[in-house]
Amino acid sequence: MSFIWFLIIGGVLGWLAGVILGRDVPGGVIGNIVAGIIGSWIGSALLGNWGWQVSDFYVFPALVGALILIFIVSFIMRSFRKAT
Repeated sequence: MSFIWFLIIGGVLGWLAGVILGRDVPGGVIGNIVAGIIGSWIGSALLGNWGWQVSDFYVFPALVGALILIFIVSFIMRSFRKAT
């Protein structure tokens, strides 16, 4: 059951980061989950583990990491669209 919560919280964090930036995450729901999980890893590496913890995610560092990831991915996707 904790794996399901892990996926749900990862998806919510990825979705929330996309809403804050006003950009869609490529891949829909799966993309949101991946952005939340990888964003959690990036945020924990940059900011450490502090704040609220929900299902193995520290919410603030995970959200900041997901924002960084979505910003970088959207920048790369935009540059590929302009190049072609």
